[in-house]
Amino acid sequence: MYIREAHPIDGERPGSRLLVEQPRTDEERNEVANMCIVDLDLGDLPTLLDGVDDKTSRAYVAHPDRLYLVGRDGRIAFAGAKGPRGFKPEELEEAILVELGQRGKEVEVQRER
Repeated sequence: MYIREAHPIDGERPGSRLLVEQPRTDEERNEVANMCIVDLDLGDLPTLLDGVDDKTSRAYVAHPDRLYLVGRDGRIAFAGAKGPRGFKPEELEEAILVELGQRGKEVEVQRER
């Protein structure tokens, strides 16, 4: 999910990697999101877009960084800690494997120890 730009050049803490202004419309946010996808070499990774109303970001407390996995049942299957220290993609990957049933038994055994 691409949310509000964390380091726009017109913000408090401009970034140095991708120099963009904070998008003011959904169309502008979509353009910046696509630039990030290319810049981060995310390829075909499905990416959703939060509107400039930031409704999703506020609902999930997504800033500064947060990883979530929504399970097949529509409930949160994994909620990562706040970033940047809590940004641990390997934990999300494990949660995805559990959700897909590819690691459930191994994880259950580890939890029982």
